[in-house]
Amino acid sequence: MTMGAAEWHKLPISLTELCINTTLRCGQSFRWRKSTQDEWSCALHGRILSFRQDAKHLHYRAIFPSQGILPTPPPSVAPSPAHASNRDSDDTLALIHHYFNLTPNLSALYAQWSASDPNFQKLAPKFTGVRILRQDAWEALIGFICSSNNHISRISGMVQNICIHYGPFIANLDSVPYHDFPTPQALAQDGVEANLVKLGFGYRAKYISKTARMVEQRGMTWLEGLCNPETPGFGVEEMKGAAGDMAPEGREGYRRAHGELLALHGVGPKVADCVCLFGLGWGESVPVDTHVHQIAQRAYHFTKSKHKSLTTTTYNAVANHFRLLWGVDAGWAHSVLFTADLKSFAGQLAAEVEVVREDVAVKLEDGVLEEKEIATKTKKVTKKNTKRAADGTPVVAVKKEAMVTRRSKRRRT
Repeated sequence: MTMGAAEWHKLPISLTELCINTTLRCGQSFRWRKSTQDEWSCALHGRILSFRQDAKHLHYRAIFPSQGILPTPPPSVAPSPAHASNRDSDDTLALIHHYFNLTPNLSALYAQWSASDPNFQKLAPKFTGVRILRQDAWEALIGFICSSNNHISRISGMVQNICIHYGPFIANLDSVPYHDFPTPQALAQDGVEANLVKLGFGYRAKYISKTARMVEQRGMTWLEGLCNPETPGFGVEEMKGAAGDMAPEGREGYRRAHGELLALHGVGPKVADCVCLFGLGWGESVPVDTHVHQIAQRAYHFTKSKHKSLTTTTYNAVANHFRLLWGVDAGWAHSVLFTADLKSFAGQLAAEVEVVREDVAVKLEDGVLEEKEIATKTKKVTKKNTKRAADGTPVVAVKKEAMVTRRSKRRRT
């Protein structure tokens, strides 16, 4: 089933408040596809959501499956939610606000973090609009189990394979099939582990299968109960002021959620923090991997460890330092620096120089007005490579080419 074009709508939002080209590819979520028309699409809550963006608006559309011709999913796969396929109860705008976490004023947060952190202040202007997504906790859990010793493109391939083989089919868009994320029941069935091994998941196959069974036994209410009550899952009422007081090691609810996640197969401290931040709404969660540890060493005066892997003591010291520095939304600021450290974003460190024109008009004594374009300058900046200064700040070596032209013309006044 290939869906036809749906109507586009637009939401006023600047690139400083949300940049989807950065937010959707910086390692938070792994199911978004970008088309040759610069449109991002993903199956969420029983529909395909597509986005494109300009300087002032986020343009979006929702494509719902037709119940009359919707293919029957495998017996192990739960059908798409009935309410989501009904256009008369379209909650797409609410879903967008929830998913992109649009309530916080991101510009104000950037200003707050910049005031307390000179390193953040240096990098932030080139990485504006990085928001923390409010994803489904179950999807975040499985996605970050796949992230163990892995890179973003391969994680994305694994998560897409999970959806294709076990998630409910929604529709084809531009001849590409889109599946929603599977339920715990779908991944807890017999044979999943063996099939995932065949698909190249390696040791992660066992983790996914066992964790799915544990979550199925405990129930989704257990996982959803770990959410920050101020930022719960989609459709759940927010409880303002219910998250508790902040401490250097995070709020009590965050610490409880982190601890309970560690009981699941394939979940260590870093994966648990990713789930807390991206799936459970705990903004103070700071996932620490080797890259974040290196940032702490380069720019925040942490000494190099004698151990090849992160110890619990070092992990907690780095995370607590950033919580003290950035506050209750430390995970948001952390994600900006993490993004700036990714090789795929190195090009953003080279600033582009726009064409500059300077004009003057001088009235001469003989009544002739001479309009003279003093200079037209064009500078082209080409990124060559990225190095780092002594303080850890990325430095891009660039090649500059400049062209200056002059001309003048006269006309009678």
